[in-house]
Amino acid sequence: MTKRLAGRRAIITGAASGIGLATAHLFAREGAVVLAVDLPGEKLVQAFEGSGIRTHGQSVTDSDAPDQILAAARSHLGGVDILFNNAGIATNSLVERTSDEDWDQTLDVNLRAMFRLTRAAIPDLKASAAGRIINTASVMAEGSGMGLAAYSASKSGVQGFTRALAIELGKYHVTANWLLPGAIRTGMTQGLWDQRPEIAETWANKAVLRRLGEPDDIAKVALFLASDDAGFITGQGLCVDGGLSLRVGG
Repeated sequence: MTKRLAGRRAIITGAASGIGLATAHLFAREGAVVLAVDLPGEKLVQAFEGSGIRTHGQSVTDSDAPDQILAAARSHLGGVDILFNNAGIATNSLVERTSDEDWDQTLDVNLRAMFRLTRAAIPDLKASAAGRIINTASVMAEGSGMGLAAYSASKSGVQGFTRALAIELGKYHVTANWLLPGAIRTGMTQGLWDQRPEIAETWANKAVLRRLGEPDDIAKVALFLASDDAGFITGQGLCVDGGLSLRVGG
């Protein structure tokens, strides 16, 4: 059976854990050569040891991150066909208690870094026969919650940014879409849920499928968007939340 991403070259940010980790391994199994990007350190190295997946340890917010990441992709992969902007952080603070620094950091990681890396990758994506941009937003882009002003604002920005990319890059046959994960069991959420299992139970019960999501649930949808099967889909957000958003306020 032909692998769905055979010969494709992919950059995945936020790749050392959770959704990024699951997606990097899935893309590789489906034939892609992958550059996994995350903060430098043993966590990144251990995540991909022996896998054949290339790694690049750097914060996506570094001033030289776009140039360095693209240089690594061109050196190790020979270019870029798929850019999965997945790196992100979540903060929880009421607006009146949110500092400028916390607001700026959330927007910097979740939106500004995405813009800068995408801008740098556009020439490679234009040159690709199957250019794909996939950006991670959140169901909180279309709703919100107590203490999630910065997070929701950043993820809403992802939607607007990706729509603009789809319009600008369509004539080059580059697609741009975004994912809206619901309550997913990742490193970012698991610590809280371990301390407060009742919170995890609440979110699981809000989803009509009555469970929390797993990183593989998101990775499989990212694979679809990266594949030829999604070649006529652009400027769209795919909600992967087990039906959570059907009654997120309920």
